[in-house]
Amino acid sequence: MQIEETKLSGCLLISPKIFADDRGYFMETYRESWMDSLHDFSGNFVQDNQSFSHYGTIRGLHFQYGEHAQAKLVRVLQGTILDVVVDIREESPTYGQHVAVELSAENKQQLWIPKGFAHGFSVLSETAEVSYKCDAYYNKEAESGIHPLDETLNIDWQIPTEKQRMSEKDLLLPTFNKPNK
Repeated sequence: MQIEETKLSGCLLISPKIFADDRGYFMETYRESWMDSLHDFSGNFVQDNQSFSHYGTIRGLHFQYGEHAQAKLVRVLQGTILDVVVDIREESPTYGQHVAVELSAENKQQLWIPKGFAHGFSVLSETAEVSYKCDAYYNKEAESGIHPLDETLNIDWQIPTEKQRMSEKDLLLPTFNKPNK
């Protein structure tokens, strides 16, 4: 496994070792001993989530706050996404900055997102299946987010405006400067 730091402290790009031959491939997608070295991991995943989306879908930017904050390990099972992470840690030198990483079934990379970040993605392929592990349970009362098209963040989702698909819930999210938390 290879671990690369992103410009956001603690947010890491993980490339698993792939064993390929004429039959196909094998790889480990998770190993507890990997996680021991990662920033802000509670030591236990408690929930796995999976989504299926069509081209142009933008999901996020979502987070949970307080004692219900979640760290996530994200990977793509099918298709390609642009995975976006925004630093919402007010004491961080990269507060308000974001990183965008292309994750795909083909590149098999994973993104480690510690607590203190908002997360979202756009679907760049015809369809995509995304899977992610969380170290805290979903809690509706601690749920929050940032409008994905917030002008302050100026995220390029790599989807033309007329092709963007967002939920009504995400369109009603507050801007970065006025979060619900």
